[in-house]
Amino acid sequence: MTDRLDAVVVGAGPAGSAAALELARAGRGVVLLERGPFPGSKNVYGGVVYGRVLDEICPQWWDEVPVQRWVTRRSTMILTPTQSLSVDFRTQAWAGPPYNGMTTYRADFDAWLAQRAVDAGARLVTSTVATGLLRDAAGRVAGVRTDRPDGDLPAALVIACDGANSFLAKEAGLLPAADAAHHTLGVKETLALPRAVIEERFGLVGDEGVDIEMLGCTGDIAGGGFLYTNRDSISIGVVLSLTDLAVARRRPEDIVAELKAHPSIAPYLRGAELKEYSAHLIPEGGYQTMPDLAADGLLIAGDAAAMCLAAGIWLEGVNFAIGSGLAAGRVAAEAVATGDVSAAGLAGYRKRLTENFVLADHKRLRGAPGLVLSDRVQRQYPGLICDFVEGVFTVRNPEPKPGLGKLFRATARKRGVKLRQLARDGLAGLRVFG
Repeated sequence: MTDRLDAVVVGAGPAGSAAALELARAGRGVVLLERGPFPGSKNVYGGVVYGRVLDEICPQWWDEVPVQRWVTRRSTMILTPTQSLSVDFRTQAWAGPPYNGMTTYRADFDAWLAQRAVDAGARLVTSTVATGLLRDAAGRVAGVRTDRPDGDLPAALVIACDGANSFLAKEAGLLPAADAAHHTLGVKETLALPRAVIEERFGLVGDEGVDIEMLGCTGDIAGGGFLYTNRDSISIGVVLSLTDLAVARRRPEDIVAELKAHPSIAPYLRGAELKEYSAHLIPEGGYQTMPDLAADGLLIAGDAAAMCLAAGIWLEGVNFAIGSGLAAGRVAAEAVATGDVSAAGLAGYRKRLTENFVLADHKRLRGAPGLVLSDRVQRQYPGLICDFVEGVFTVRNPEPKPGLGKLFRATARKRGVKLRQLARDGLAGLRVFG
């Protein structure tokens, strides 16, 4: 591996494969490095991909993508240890092209996307770790070192898509030391259930699927939960604050076990068999914690650039990874064509991301992580909401029904919630999501 390439893309996840695809389409010589034995072998996520970004990759991608189920039902569930309240939405508009979201296995999806890059002319090299950056005489990035005996890969530029704890971005000085306060731990179990059982329990037909997001299911640890249906399995898990997890000194698998035993969740899982357990570091700091995205000879994309949208209502990562990878690949191809791969020559990358959904959404929702992970939203409001709804529907005959305002104030007092603070949080929510 001694010939100088136009680009080396490190990491064959969604961001890396999208970047390699764009470079190959532009006729550039590109190697796509993957440390695992195949794309997707090392990758973990909740389970849903939102496919609109795939329109730029493949017309009618829905005929090719390895989908498990199309999400036609989206539910938000608020829990206490003994209660739950769900806002449940279904639409047949999501049951046909162009679809909205799908559940898929990363091993299948990542392999499919990487193959698109290979078909366009990229060279995929697996079971290979990028151990560091090569630099030229002026100190600019000029390729990568790998763990192969002849493993130096000189290149005009490098695109680092090597995950939330990107060693290459750190070596380049773009990514500071990881701050636990800006990361969460995603923990997931995949449970096998017969297809017919899943469809009966969740009220699904054919390839329809459900996405359930949960708040109030992680106890004293800030975070949330999720449950997604696959064809013949269920993905269930939690996302946990690293700092709270350390303080609580609890094992994340115990928190997943508690969620599985919740009276509103356990009936869905009866008889399920554990197939897989996985965990993944998630960058949840949002826009305000994003690093610089370019240096001389280097771009970063996907989780390496903290491009994971954790905004409570929207929990998305793969589509942002693909969007950033596509933009990085296009800018890289243009920079190689002009011969200017300096930081200034790569500055168009941030501009492209600002003009599309990737940075536009992150910037507009930059206040969401702090609000969603706040103590009141995590620990007080789920109980307040569930107690209030329980009070509304509890029949007290022969006592008369209470006024809703009086009942809400009494519930707030019981839960230690000050109405003034609730109003301030409501206004903050309007500013963030409005």
